[in-house]
Amino acid sequence: MKRLKNILLSMNTNTATYREMYQGHMFIVDPSRPNDAPWADDDPTYYRDDVGFVFSETHKLAQDKPTVTVCIPYDRLLNAVQGLASVKRFEHLLGQTHGGSEACIAAAADFCLREFKRYTDELNSELYNRARPDNENGKYYLPTLGGEVLTRNSAYFATCPQKDYENGNGVKVYLLADGRSVSEKMCLCIRLQVQLPRKKIRKTIQMLCRDLPDAVDRFIDGFDLMRFERALELAEKQTAIRTWLKENGYCAFVANGSILPRLRGTDLPMPDAVPFRSTPHDEIEICGVIGMGIRKGVTVITGGGYSGKSTLLDAISAGVYNHVLGDGRELCITDDTAVTVSAEDGRSVKHVNISPFIKWLPGGDTGDFSTDHASGSTSQAANIMEAIDCGAKLLLIDEDRSATNFMIRDRMMKELIEKEPITPFTDRVNELCSVCGVSTVLVIGGSGEYLSVADRVYMMDDYLVNDVTERAKAVSASRSAAREFPVYADWEQNRVLWSDRFTSYPQAEGRERLEVSDMGFVIIGDEKIDVRGLHDIVSARQLDTLGFMLRTLEISNGDRKIDLPKRISELYERIDKEGLDVLYSSYFTTCKRFLDLPRRQELRMLVNRMRRINYLKAGEAQ
Repeated sequence: MKRLKNILLSMNTNTATYREMYQGHMFIVDPSRPNDAPWADDDPTYYRDDVGFVFSETHKLAQDKPTVTVCIPYDRLLNAVQGLASVKRFEHLLGQTHGGSEACIAAAADFCLREFKRYTDELNSELYNRARPDNENGKYYLPTLGGEVLTRNSAYFATCPQKDYENGNGVKVYLLADGRSVSEKMCLCIRLQVQLPRKKIRKTIQMLCRDLPDAVDRFIDGFDLMRFERALELAEKQTAIRTWLKENGYCAFVANGSILPRLRGTDLPMPDAVPFRSTPHDEIEICGVIGMGIRKGVTVITGGGYSGKSTLLDAISAGVYNHVLGDGRELCITDDTAVTVSAEDGRSVKHVNISPFIKWLPGGDTGDFSTDHASGSTSQAANIMEAIDCGAKLLLIDEDRSATNFMIRDRMMKELIEKEPITPFTDRVNELCSVCGVSTVLVIGGSGEYLSVADRVYMMDDYLVNDVTERAKAVSASRSAAREFPVYADWEQNRVLWSDRFTSYPQAEGRERLEVSDMGFVIIGDEKIDVRGLHDIVSARQLDTLGFMLRTLEISNGDRKIDLPKRISELYERIDKEGLDVLYSSYFTTCKRFLDLPRRQELRMLVNRMRRINYLKAGEAQ
């Protein structure tokens, strides 16, 4: 950091741009060529020993808030590793193509980020002065994490170049002598932002050249390999459970002892909550973990008010992501294609086949349905059809967020209303499983219509689950007439996305537009996309990432007709190879710097909610 200190000392004390720091000016001397004059070069990577600090401009309106990527050689963290099998396996994974190891690598980076944040929190506590704003005090920014383990641009592993020179006076550096060339190393990269104190160069030097490097040294010296191994072992177990579920006809698993309720207003486990306990009939053991397995098919969770039925569904929904030790739901594992579905009044629908649920509409074709303002029933029908089209193999539905006339129609209403266009979900839920291979878990508290179509019925009572399937079948058999199910439906979508209006450039303007609103909207080009119906988004950083992903799809498109699933697969492959930060652009000054990777389903569903794009039936001429 000696060169950085000299650059900062040369700056004007009233500077607001820090341009010199971002350029990283240096004069290079090659000792093997003593007669050659030094030459100038720029390198915004500064070193303390073998740890690199890469400084980059966040965006043009935040010159005093640089992004700093700390590159720590991985072997520095693994000093004196003995007998830690998971760590040894992880080292092997780092040298391989990902192929099934993504969960372990994400868990390792997640653990390191959480550990490093403890040290930046200590620095911030020393800087904090409630009487002054951050731009006077200075501050270090890292994302605040929930219990989920996600792929992030704030912590990752990458091969990085190493220092190949020695510092001289000022900004002069001396290349290492021949034979001492330095190869690239696998590094843990942690990305943070630093708010620099206004007009205080000395304090800036202290923050960047002493305090931050000292915190990195303390992080390395205090790295807990045993806890690191436990995090890796958990990731391996979570991956093994997911594989077992897929191969054995299950769609979800909740381990005994899991703490499902959350502390009010937080994502933390509720203290003194009732630990989950499986019903005896459904108790299974996977990889040494005992809990309740939920088989593929139709599962109903019922119970009285405040009994815990929605809490159980929320835990199943959370299980699409892995969680960290101590979250309480770390061994709640769910099919990672699962989608939480609800009614979404007012959403845009473009050329979606909703005919399995809506037989006819006045002046419309339900096999090719479009509207700018869908009703509760048509929006829920479209959400289900689009989820299936996106590859979901499990639907999660809570009746409290559903359209009643879409979910059920009892025998008396069927007798009274003869001309009814809606085929209720009760009449299709079994077909959905048998024909499409899509299972459903429903929370039902106010209707017994689902008792006769459910494969399993669980009742929650004071957060304890009971299997009441036989009792429910007996009740439904004694009180229900023979059901008549409709003929099998056409579940296929037959539409193509055209490139017209699929752009991040507003009409009649020459520059791109991308904003992500805290109110639940992604604003891109001329689109204002309502994403409040994407219930499986678990962090605001995923929304920023979705905005950047959509923008990348739009600016890189050169096709007239867009094969959206293929393009999305290519984008995820690129992220896997180049890192999540390949999406970020400093041009969009309102977008946050930290990104978390969402699932492919959320990206597809984001596109589906665009109002101005041009979806047409396949084969239809423009």
